[in-house]
Amino acid sequence: MSDIITTAVAILGAKVPSFDGVAKFVIPGEGAIMLDETGVRAGDEPSDVTLTAAADVFKAILDGEMNPTTAFMTGKLSVDGSMGLAMKLAGALA
Repeated sequence: MSDIITTAVAILGAKVPSFDGVAKFVIPGEGAIMLDETGVRAGDEPSDVTLTAAADVFKAILDGEMNPTTAFMTGKLSVDGSMGLAMKLAGALA
């Protein structure tokens, strides 16, 4: 597991300790992070929604420097699956 994934799991776990649904965050070239009712962990499993962004974009979102909705609207964050769950996540991360 990459250092980026390890760090992102810790930060995301502090922001969103659990989630009503199954979400996957994909950082190309680094790996994936799963978020569900049991918490946050590194992994690549089936999900209700998959959010994909470069490492620097994901870090900016987690650090509060970039709004997830803005990242999506500008093409820096892609969403595949449930938009409702994606919007719930955006609210939790903002």
